[in-house]
Amino acid sequence: MQSLHELQVAFAGAIVDRDASAIDWTLCGNNTHDRLAVYIGNTYHNLRGALRAVYPVVDRLVGEQFFDYTANRYIRDHPSQSGDIQRFGDSFPAFLASFPPAASLPYLSDTATLEWLAHEVFHAADHAPLPLSELSGLAGAECSTLRLRLHPACRLFASAFPVLKIWQVNQPESPSDESIDAQAGGDRLLVRRVGFAVDIQALPDGEFAMLRALRAGQTIDDAYDLALQRDPGFALGEFIERRILDSTIVGFDL
Repeated sequence: MQSLHELQVAFAGAIVDRDASAIDWTLCGNNTHDRLAVYIGNTYHNLRGALRAVYPVVDRLVGEQFFDYTANRYIRDHPSQSGDIQRFGDSFPAFLASFPPAASLPYLSDTATLEWLAHEVFHAADHAPLPLSELSGLAGAECSTLRLRLHPACRLFASAFPVLKIWQVNQPESPSDESIDAQAGGDRLLVRRVGFAVDIQALPDGEFAMLRALRAGQTIDDAYDLALQRDPGFALGEFIERRILDSTIVGFDL
């Protein structure tokens, strides 16, 4: 006879695999398949709903039927590992990138990545702003070796596709139905939360390189060198002041 733990594992596996054969029929009684079908239906329905809530643009791009088919495959191959439904779906963009039926939409995975980052920053921790006075008291030599910290509700994303435009024209309030050339060029994006809304900004190459280097823990000097390689006219002082005032930069380490 199966132990309680073994029965729970078998039951969870039967739900994900939609297969009742692993369950001890003597414990579950008659009509095991019918009873299990109720749990399978509810579980898949709820997880598809969770994916659809995070990836509405992907849903709109592929259509309801294809999305449901794709979601069912994802749920089976990547069952939820957390009791927090908000964490489910983090690997969906990578799944789309290797999902053969989606191969004709090469931009779909990056579009999904942008949607997941928007979901992440919406639920990320908050942080108090950094007063400019804390930096003004530092010596110039100290400033060059600072490591600036970005707000925890900030993400950076580089795509080879115009994913911001794809995202914008597929919002419910968007009046546009224009077609988009997926080969029109890529985006360098800052995704952040402003109040209770998600803000997505397209960045010039120099600023993106600067923020990405700071995110990686590099000093101001080293990050600035990378920014200058992308944009010889990059204005460091203006960048730091602006990004402190809008709370993209919220702290520093000496």
